[in-house]
Amino acid sequence: MNTTTTSSVSGGPVEFDPFSSDFFNGAFETYRRMRDEAPLYYSSKWDFWALTRYEDVAPATKDHETFSSAKGATLDMVKAHDDAIPLPKVIISMDPPEHQKMRKLVSNVFTPRAIGALEDMVREKVHERLRALDPTSFDVVADFSALFPNEVITTMLGVPKADRDQIRQWLDLLLERHPGEIDTTPEGFDASMKTGIYYYKLIQERRARPQDDMISRLIETEIERDGQVEKLTDVDIAGFATLLGGAGAETVTKLVGNAMVAFADFPDQWQKLRADRSKIPAAIEELLRYEAPSQYQIRTATRDVTVHGGTIPAGSAVLLVTGSATRDERMFPDPDRLDIDRDRKMGFNLAFGYGVHSCLGAALARMESRIAMEALLDLIPDYEVDRSGLRRVAMTNVFGWSNVPVRRLG
Repeated sequence: MNTTTTSSVSGGPVEFDPFSSDFFNGAFETYRRMRDEAPLYYSSKWDFWALTRYEDVAPATKDHETFSSAKGATLDMVKAHDDAIPLPKVIISMDPPEHQKMRKLVSNVFTPRAIGALEDMVREKVHERLRALDPTSFDVVADFSALFPNEVITTMLGVPKADRDQIRQWLDLLLERHPGEIDTTPEGFDASMKTGIYYYKLIQERRARPQDDMISRLIETEIERDGQVEKLTDVDIAGFATLLGGAGAETVTKLVGNAMVAFADFPDQWQKLRADRSKIPAAIEELLRYEAPSQYQIRTATRDVTVHGGTIPAGSAVLLVTGSATRDERMFPDPDRLDIDRDRKMGFNLAFGYGVHSCLGAALARMESRIAMEALLDLIPDYEVDRSGLRRVAMTNVFGWSNVPVRRLG
């Protein structure tokens, strides 16, 4: 057992629990102590190991042979017993070569040209939501960023407008966790089943009557391997649609909410954006470093791994805490300060993955965030956050605010 996991200072032993209020409220001080005192951390409560330093997390994120995704992308999936209800595999729960096959099949809908063609639609969805709110006082998340990314991704998939909000509500239930509980809530499990069934039925409709949407294109997609033509199954497409609906909506929802709180904490950085909007793309990268919507990735060790004087046994669950790695003072000077002009280093941004599991939708998320930032600079060039109304989400693998009430000044 690694002795550093029990190291302590006057504050007592380091404790990291991704299902605790400490985590949901921003565990950045806990991360700092882990990096300093327990760079290889073991949780006896949940039976997982965690890496928190950039120098450990970045290469581990790339090393899919040692740190496998095959058992699942959430801790409850990795820890599930063999008799647990099997769920369809999705691309983030695959290792090569299966992963490359699936990625090749779905990547044609995420080419730079395909994403670029969506800009007008994204802008329309953003401004549609802005027109519906009171610009003098509104909730950045509940009234804006929780809504338009779901509209974008469900429009891309081909979900009829009348059903889009239901998809969003099911997603929130699926990701919700109660403090102290590792498993999906019963309501979340029910929402997961309903989402899968919904997309499965939509796929059948598109097989009968194809339209100009992503599900229709995924049905048609095929690749040739060793003389065999391979296509996605209905279960593959339903799983991918569910994953995309979650990752595609939640990342931008939380990024925009996190951004407006961070800029309120560092108002000089907001003023820099007001003065020079060409800095928006760099600001998005810095926001992803500073407070990423995804704080950790789950992997399973395929062999014994020795690091920092301890050994992660083969078969163990491992949390690669990217949210800590990108606050590591060994890599980033003054890491707890938001600085949109920060020099970006090689491998700087781990927020969208790294290596084979880099996020397919990263370019879309960046574009949505850029358009949203431009719109908010127009709408509330000077603002304040009503901190009494700030509320964090309690979700697995997702970190951010459910409520960010703001008031326009001037």
